[in-house]
Amino acid sequence: MANVAVIGAQWGDEGKGKIVDWLSSRAEIVVRFQGGHNAGHTLVIGENVYKLSLLPSGVVRPGKLSIIGNGVVVDPWHLVNEIEAIQAKGVAITPETLKLAENATLILPLHGVIDRLREAARGEKKIGTTGRGIGPAYEDKVGRRAIRVCDLAEPETLGEKVDNLLLHHNALLKGLGEAPVDRDALIKSLLEVAPKILPYACSVWRVLDEAKRAGKRILYEGAQAVMLDVDHGTYPFVTSSNTLAGQAAAGSGIGPSAIGYVLGIAKAYTTRVGAGPFPTELKGEIGELIGQRGAEFGTVTGRKRRCGWFDAVMVRQAVKVGGIHGIALTKLDVLDGLKEIKVCVGYRYKGRTYDHLPPGLLADAEIEPIYETCEGWQESTRGARSWAALPATAIKYIRRVEELIEAPVALFSTSPERDDTVLVHDPFAD
Repeated sequence: MANVAVIGAQWGDEGKGKIVDWLSSRAEIVVRFQGGHNAGHTLVIGENVYKLSLLPSGVVRPGKLSIIGNGVVVDPWHLVNEIEAIQAKGVAITPETLKLAENATLILPLHGVIDRLREAARGEKKIGTTGRGIGPAYEDKVGRRAIRVCDLAEPETLGEKVDNLLLHHNALLKGLGEAPVDRDALIKSLLEVAPKILPYACSVWRVLDEAKRAGKRILYEGAQAVMLDVDHGTYPFVTSSNTLAGQAAAGSGIGPSAIGYVLGIAKAYTTRVGAGPFPTELKGEIGELIGQRGAEFGTVTGRKRRCGWFDAVMVRQAVKVGGIHGIALTKLDVLDGLKEIKVCVGYRYKGRTYDHLPPGLLADAEIEPIYETCEGWQESTRGARSWAALPATAIKYIRRVEELIEAPVALFSTSPERDDTVLVHDPFAD
């Protein structure tokens, strides 16, 4: 059976948490491989609601091994708080059920400060980051000055590494009109949090290699989405990491041949949070209706999500650059009752017609979507658990989406509940 990587096929917030949780019943290990606590996954399981940012979605499944890979940037204080919050809901989290890559980069308080200062300095041209320091932490990683999880286990060399870090950041803070970081206070905070996270730290690559040799099924969980990828997304309105399935290998320490099936998650419509181009955005009554029905507010920030029609051009591009084999289509029920449903099938941009998102696109006003109109359905799809329970026009809509994005729908979801998911093709079967 194949291992599976799950990635977003739009701009994030597609419902990856629910799908990963649902698929994790078929896997033995769940791995987060990129992003930080700017990602938010909400799981609704019966009467319990779990809001996860760093912890893999499989952590709520008893007996599953959850792994935070080296491609994730980790705020250690947030991680401790998240573990405690989930434990308070009755979920057992121990060093036996949660592993943290010892070579993962840490997010420090100064990263959040710099993130927020730079966003404020951009004024109306802000990117829309969460202000949690993810970008500055990744900058330190590639700048070879990061503090990593393993550094907490060597207090005798931690001071030297902090000095190297502050040589850069205190100069930057001075330029932004802020006071320098208190070196001793930072070291003290790191040494205090160290014993709380070091029990989870290990050589994740070794754990995964052993699991692969033992034939265990592994589920790789991405954060954000293809169109927020730092290389392939709507730059500069992107996240600070690579979000494609290929990052699952680099971000966890396992060879690319071990990934197997790539499942892309897409809503039956489109949303985006924060700034950046959004060709199919609906700013009127229908957009508000979709947002209300879909409870479109960010899990991490609580920010209201922008809503629009399904953009088949964008998802088709995500399928191709992301190596996606099949799509999990979520929130089909949000479209119930609409007489007409539009799907974007192309763009007009600067006098030309495009079948992909043009690079360098900075403003919605620069691009015009070309729509195809589909017939809506009046019947309810909410809670449907089979093809037979769907209205004929809803099935017709799904089939048209498959044609336009050039990928099959492997699963579809009709509510936030775990069991309201229809499996069309088992990704682990390949």
